[in-house]
Amino acid sequence: MKALSKVQRAALREKYGGRCAYCGNPLADKWHADHVDPVVRGDWFKKGSAPDYPERHTIDNMNPSCPPCNIDKHSMRLDDWRGVIERSNDVLARDVSTFRRAVRYGLVSLRNEPVMFFFERMESPIEEPTA
Repeated sequence: MKALSKVQRAALREKYGGRCAYCGNPLADKWHADHVDPVVRGDWFKKGSAPDYPERHTIDNMNPSCPPCNIDKHSMRLDDWRGVIERSNDVLARDVSTFRRAVRYGLVSLRNEPVMFFFERMESPIEEPTA
C-alpha cells in the first residue's frame, strides 16, 4: 500500500480541526491515519504482508487518530469498537477491585450512555435553542 503524501497527511490531520476523530483530543506530533473500515492484514505480524482489503486504502476511508484510540480500535469496525467501549464499565467492575472501591466511595460515577465519537458529534446538526 502506498503511504500518504505530506499534503494528504496534512489535510487528513485537519479533517477535524487537528483533533482525534474518535476521542476529540488534540493530535500530537505523532498521530495515526486510521482506516475507518479496516484494511485488515491477514498476516499482520509479517513484514510486507498484503492487506485483505486494499481497495479500502483511500483517504476517504481514513480518519486522524491519536495513537491510543487507533491502537485500541486495531482492525475493528466502528460499531464493534463502540460496543467494546460501551462495555467498559462492566469489564472494570468485574476485573478491577480498585475501580469497584472507587465506585463504592463515590469517587467515580458510572454513566451508561451510547458512545458517540467526536466526528459524529461534529457532524450532528446544531439544534436551535428553544425560546
